[in-house]
Amino acid sequence: MDSSSQLSLPQNLDSVRVTGLPYGAFYISDFITEEEEILILNKIASAPKPRWKQLSRRRLQTWPSDLVNNKLIDAPLPSWLQEPVIPRLQSLHLGRGEQLSHIFSDSPHKRPNHVLINEYPPGIGIMPHKDGAAYHPVVCTVSLGASICLNIHQTKDDGTLDKHPVTRILQEPRSLLITTGDLYTEYLHGIDDIMEDDGLSEETIANWSLLRSQSMFRTGQNLRQTRTSLTYRDVISVSKLGNKLGLFGHKK
Repeated sequence: MDSSSQLSLPQNLDSVRVTGLPYGAFYISDFITEEEEILILNKIASAPKPRWKQLSRRRLQTWPSDLVNNKLIDAPLPSWLQEPVIPRLQSLHLGRGEQLSHIFSDSPHKRPNHVLINEYPPGIGIMPHKDGAAYHPVVCTVSLGASICLNIHQTKDDGTLDKHPVTRILQEPRSLLITTGDLYTEYLHGIDDIMEDDGLSEETIANWSLLRSQSMFRTGQNLRQTRTSLTYRDVISVSKLGNKLGLFGHKK
């Protein structure tokens, strides 16, 4: 399934850093191929029905399982969520002169061990939020199917949410967005419940210069279609399968 020869991945993340934001955002417009995108979407669609968790207006899958008390039961990810994404993530070096360090080098398991699959129909988003302390502070999001705008928010001095985003990041299909550092710990991210992203321009989109095709958004608009995201993270605390009963609070 690996078709990396068709892609031109950066040798290090310096060249794909999203400028104008706190250090810690990187965007690669072509991280997987169209063929790989189709294969992954087909795998998601063919997953057993119990894999889907139905929310009020959208649905999601968690692999290999949900967290319980911020812990993950130790289990491998399915092969279609490992290849080709995880080897490519581990090939992304942090910067020049750091050829032995990749984005998960400092995480407990040196690789992501959890994937959240979110399906966003047109008009459906997610409230601004932080990912929390259960994860190592590196988030890698692969977008499938369609483009969507991610809003970046701050809190006010009184601790309440500032509803006006600091900026927006446009995520194209087959792209990879990496967030870490202050952007992970200090800022919130969310998606508006709208049918169309508008006001798109170099002035309003932080990663405009890194987009695959700026001309696609020359009207300043993006009509929403169903977009699916794969969120790769390393859960810090992992419980071995033999300790599963203890994880749920029962005697071993």
